[in-house]
Amino acid sequence: MVLRTTFLFCLIISQVGWLCASSSGEKAEKEYDLLVVTVATEETDGFKRFMRSTNKYGVNVKVVGMGVEWNGGDIQRWPGGGQKINLLKQALEEHKDNDNLIILFSDSYDVIFTTGEEEIVGKFLQMNANLVFSAENSIWPDPSLASQYPKPENGYPFLCSGLYMGYAPYFWSALTYSDIGDKDDDQLFYTQLYLSPARQDEWGIKLDHLAELFMNLNGARGDVKLLFEGANSMLQNVKYQTVPAIIHGNGPSKILLNTLGNYLANYWTRAKGCLACGEGRLDLRSIQEKDYPTVMIALFIEQNSPFIDDYFNSIEDLEYPKDKIHLFIHVNVMLHYHHAKDFAAKWESDYVTTKVIIPAYGKSEGEARNEALDLMNQLECDYMFTVDSNVRLNNPEILKLLIEQNRPVIAPLVNIPDKLWSNFWGDINADGFYARSDDYIDILKGNRKGIWNVPFVSSVYLIMGKRVRPPNTPSFTSSVGYDADMTFCSNLRNKGIFMYVMNIYEAGRILNMEDVETTHLHNDMWQIATNPKQWEDKYIPPGYWEARKPDTDIEEVCPDVFKFPLMSETYADHLVEEMENFGQWSSGQNQDSRLEGGYENVPTRDIHMNQIGYERHWLYFLSTYVGPVCEKLFWGYSGRHFAIMNFVVRYRPDEQPALRPHHDSSTYTINVALNTQGKDYEGGGARFTRYNCSCIGLEKGWTLMHPGKLTHQHEGLPTTNGTRYIMISFIDP
Repeated sequence: MVLRTTFLFCLIISQVGWLCASSSGEKAEKEYDLLVVTVATEETDGFKRFMRSTNKYGVNVKVVGMGVEWNGGDIQRWPGGGQKINLLKQALEEHKDNDNLIILFSDSYDVIFTTGEEEIVGKFLQMNANLVFSAENSIWPDPSLASQYPKPENGYPFLCSGLYMGYAPYFWSALTYSDIGDKDDDQLFYTQLYLSPARQDEWGIKLDHLAELFMNLNGARGDVKLLFEGANSMLQNVKYQTVPAIIHGNGPSKILLNTLGNYLANYWTRAKGCLACGEGRLDLRSIQEKDYPTVMIALFIEQNSPFIDDYFNSIEDLEYPKDKIHLFIHVNVMLHYHHAKDFAAKWESDYVTTKVIIPAYGKSEGEARNEALDLMNQLECDYMFTVDSNVRLNNPEILKLLIEQNRPVIAPLVNIPDKLWSNFWGDINADGFYARSDDYIDILKGNRKGIWNVPFVSSVYLIMGKRVRPPNTPSFTSSVGYDADMTFCSNLRNKGIFMYVMNIYEAGRILNMEDVETTHLHNDMWQIATNPKQWEDKYIPPGYWEARKPDTDIEEVCPDVFKFPLMSETYADHLVEEMENFGQWSSGQNQDSRLEGGYENVPTRDIHMNQIGYERHWLYFLSTYVGPVCEKLFWGYSGRHFAIMNFVVRYRPDEQPALRPHHDSSTYTINVALNTQGKDYEGGGARFTRYNCSCIGLEKGWTLMHPGKLTHQHEGLPTTNGTRYIMISFIDP
């Protein structure tokens, strides 16, 4: 056996060769080979990450047990793991007498290397031990042994068997000091070795109390901190001021390790961003569309949803060959039953297969998601792409981009605009619910771009089919009170399947599903304040934003009368259709019970916004979209942009074709054209009598903005054919 030597300092002279000075002042040159060994029976995502980290630092690893049936028990929850020791015995016997070899054992499913062989060997030699085990805060699996542990002056007190290293003869002696069954606990096996005072002293066994070599994360979340130095990302133990070489996410700390793994081993650095994002990437551009992977697109409509037409349009617009797509829809609300059926019928001949589960089937969300996953496996689809009805995709290439990342489960980042609500969690609490990670906001806001290992995704994500084939299919149903997505993600974590969120590409947004109106003809109109970005996409024309710019000229059609685009044609149509659907047009007489005082001096045939329950929303529209343009045109004016009178007027030759000259009771007025002259009606227009200036044929969705009260008396010119609709607001009366 190698004799113990007290080293004072060591200088690197080759890859793992050392020139060391002893306490007697004598110099001895000794070169050691390093053998890193791990036990892994399958290539899990954690194993692949482990191998990436060792490859990154040029560390060669001997993998033992790959393909062997695991008989070591469920070591995530219960004692076990003795099979690891028995497999190591078979693999390492040839090295048992090699005095020039240092052996390092590392778990692999939950371990990341952060440096190379030179630093690892150097740290080991400085510990002046023949065998070094990692240390942790908690004792497992027998807490009654805690009192037998020698109390360290400083540091973590208890042995952890996930990481240890030593000279080969001592390493072999530790493996073979006693027999162990496959289902016996490997950590207890080594604990009993360490707690033998005679062996501990004679064999020179130490624990890495200060985490100089090995960092076990369980119970030590607050002890570690990521450091970003230039092109490197590293982990510091801030409690003991060490920089561990190897990081172990033992016990329940695997989510923390996954988060740290987003940075360590040169995965992401501040200087260079995501260095790992291109690793293993597929390139769909290099293959023909006929050879594309098959995808099941699974749509889930579990609640009343705004902008449902936009939802189906975004699926229809995906740039992916429809003859490579199977369609699955679960619609759980009657409001959208026909939307789902119509969409499936429209594309039935284009998609390979279509299936729609309607509310009458009575399937819960979890049951429907399980059925989709089972069907995907039966059809042997390469992927399943799930999109919930609260998601609005705006990138037609997003499905292809997700497939190209070649990850087991990956979600494109979507969120409620200007909110911190998104489709991923950076962390979870002890109960399995949301907790905010330190980097959540940076990822959400795009301050850090990359592909991030996270513990939870929802709403829209891509599942790689081969990773969830039976018997490894995770379920969406649970008896512990989790919703379907929480259950699914919990099962993925338990199976060691990594989930990722990607924020490299723009994908779309999540809608706020609160206050969803369902009683109107066009419910989306009522989403103006709840989902303003989606509402603007539908109801505000691009020309409005141009007109609003400070340096854009707005046409002045008469003195102080300006016109500009304000509404999309869709908004104009929907507003007219809502009014006609309501149908209670006023008589056009002076007597009007809707008004305070009951009298209208210059009456029109109209319906007020408050009659259809839209007053509050229209006032929001005035302050948000009309007010800024007014303040641009009438420099120095700053009003409330509030109106008491907001109404749609209908002109017909046989009803009320025109309106006599009058002044508006307003500081300024907007007059919005809701349909098109020459197509929907003939005649019409507004004439400003003081200036003898008329505006005729105002474009649909455009508005006139002009002062009211004293200066701008005007009249409505006769409509000679058809029906003319205009929207009027008397602002700041």
